[in-house]
Amino acid sequence: MNFLDGMSMKYIAGLLSSLVIVAVASAGMAWGQANPATLNSAFVSNTGVDSSGPGDSLLVIRKRVSEVDLLLTATDKHGRFVQNLNANDFKILDDHKPPEAIVNFRRDTDLPLELGLLLDTSGSIKSRFDFEKDAAIGFLQHTIRPNFDSAFVEGFSRKADLSQDFTDNMQSLAAGVQNLRAGGGTALYDAIYRVCRDKLSKEKSLRPARRALIVVSDGEDNQSQVTEAQAIAMAQRAQVIIYTISTDDSGLILRGDYVLQQIAESTGGRAFLPYKLKDIKSSFDSIQDELRSQYVVSYRPADFDANGRYRPVEILSQKKDIQLRARKGYYAPSE
Repeated sequence: MNFLDGMSMKYIAGLLSSLVIVAVASAGMAWGQANPATLNSAFVSNTGVDSSGPGDSLLVIRKRVSEVDLLLTATDKHGRFVQNLNANDFKILDDHKPPEAIVNFRRDTDLPLELGLLLDTSGSIKSRFDFEKDAAIGFLQHTIRPNFDSAFVEGFSRKADLSQDFTDNMQSLAAGVQNLRAGGGTALYDAIYRVCRDKLSKEKSLRPARRALIVVSDGEDNQSQVTEAQAIAMAQRAQVIIYTISTDDSGLILRGDYVLQQIAESTGGRAFLPYKLKDIKSSFDSIQDELRSQYVVSYRPADFDANGRYRPVEILSQKKDIQLRARKGYYAPSE
């Protein structure tokens, strides 16, 4: 099964128009409140009535229903996080249509973090590499909570180098960063594609978590086998938010900076273009704050079909001077 890009889709499988008698064994289970594992075997009545206790039998029509979880960030005109929104403060368009129903809306700050730190180790960043490593270590120290969050460290030039796998041990993570060495070409798209597929994919996660990738690079690519579009699509399928920090210190916005912006914005993340080397640390600080200041809206899309097609998503603020940021869309699963 393919998973949604930028979102989580829960399915209740069945055949349309098949009448069955279902004994619901879980008392008080209501659709939209059960955990994902329970939803895989739950049924929803075509009349909207749920079983109220053990032993109750209910005539139902088994049908496919879907729910999308969309992670969003809200900021005011000064870039400060807005933390008092409600469901009436925004409007969603899924495949250019309003959702069939909004199921839930909440601030979500307590999910465990599964973070990837992807550092460009190509020859072009040698002069800035030591400072970047120190800033990255500081970010991990302030972000990873022992026995709760986890992170891994990987460097990339022409090839990727996993220097520290998932752990919550800060000494191991710091050593993983310090052990990276600069030199070689740049295969940025390959690195993002493989990390999202092999390390951060929702399919590989054993628990609900917020998956994010922080990419520190100049955005230039001269070695990859996959394209930028393929790297973005893999991140979307894996439901990974990507934050990018440019290492370009020219004071100009170069081609690589536009690449980093496109990758971040397509996945619901944010691109940072620090003009001075010391500003890289503040970029890491902003990412840390954002990871703790997000909302989740759950909704049922209208006219949904499990055909593997890309469905664009647009989220609009109903309040003046509030900017909302989320994924640009997702791939529906294929039957």
